[in-house]
Amino acid sequence: MFSRDTWKEIFQTISKNKLRTFLTGFTMALGIFIVVIIVGMTNGLKNTFDEFFGDDATNTFFLFPNRTSMPYKGYKSGRRIEFDNTDLQDIKDNFAIYLEYITPRISRGALVKYKNESDNYTTRAVGPAHQYNEKTIIMRGRYINENDIKEKAKVAVIGRLVKKDLFGNSNPIGEFIDVGGSAMKVVGVFQDDGGDNEERFIYIPYTTRQLIEKSTDKVDQIIVAFKPEIGIAGALSFEKKLMAFLKDKKVIKPADPSAIFIRNVADQYEQNQQFATVLGWIALFFAGGTMAAGIIAIGNIMLIIVKERTKELGIRKAMGATPKNIIGIILLEASVITTVSGFIGMGLGVLLLQNLGVTLEDYFIKNPYITPGFAIWSTLLLVVCGVLAGLIPARRAARIKPIVALRDE
Repeated sequence: MFSRDTWKEIFQTISKNKLRTFLTGFTMALGIFIVVIIVGMTNGLKNTFDEFFGDDATNTFFLFPNRTSMPYKGYKSGRRIEFDNTDLQDIKDNFAIYLEYITPRISRGALVKYKNESDNYTTRAVGPAHQYNEKTIIMRGRYINENDIKEKAKVAVIGRLVKKDLFGNSNPIGEFIDVGGSAMKVVGVFQDDGGDNEERFIYIPYTTRQLIEKSTDKVDQIIVAFKPEIGIAGALSFEKKLMAFLKDKKVIKPADPSAIFIRNVADQYEQNQQFATVLGWIALFFAGGTMAAGIIAIGNIMLIIVKERTKELGIRKAMGATPKNIIGIILLEASVITTVSGFIGMGLGVLLLQNLGVTLEDYFIKNPYITPGFAIWSTLLLVVCGVLAGLIPARRAARIKPIVALRDE
């Protein structure tokens, strides 16, 4: 069956029936090409989700104070709620079992100057733990530390693009910049995978900002990170207890939905991951449908091939060919065509995904890709199924009687 003459005969048959060969190969190549594109695009969409949520820590709560919407214990509705430094300490003391770290954040816009250069930037007054929340990467120098907080030091950690704007190629470490009228010593330069906007921030100690603003102890928001080992269920329990604690401390009616807002990043991340997973299953469903359609199409083509070769097969049987020989020659020819065309379709699909690059980012598809293992596995699966689809007509051809085959018109 695998003799040189057999292979020679197969290639001669293929070359003599170019249209039939093309249709079979095109069906196979198109099927695997579509599968690769669908799976690649889905992976690109997942990349977008991962990048959007992966830039910052996902085991965090963001606490924002607002105004009350219900009267309570003698207080009227519309009362403004504020966070202060005591809230930070109280959360540390009462929720140590859940807490990984905590940091305030106070955001202000400021005109920043250095020699003849100036521009407007957003300053974030934070604690040392804020570095973990933003996954800030220090390029030069250091980040804000506990001593800066204690001493209310006038130090600043500037983003990569702030350094580029104000200092060009020179080293900013140790230099002083004017931040909204206050001289700040640059102690670090950071970069952030979140993009250009993230690298235009300037971080300073939150106690320094409070000192500048007439020695207040107020903070705009509080970022709380829970221990990852408590899981989503533990995080939701922590969120509920934390909200109840803060409402009790600030004298807010428990049912008031507006006084304090908590954004649970972990919960949002899980929901979006679930959404991405559903998209993945939908993509696999369509990919499977495409593969099934390809297999059916190949089976139909194989029926036509066998019908066209009825007389030839009858002559082979009359000359002593066994049913096994008949089935083997048909399936071997089918496997050659489907294997070559299948890998051509896979290669074209992978090549297209690689060349798309960032062109689909506006459609929330970033760096679409398919793993080599999945691409090869799906191609081989489609090839095998396509060949097996030809088994039925091949067995039918093997059972035909020579005299009947020779009479076939």
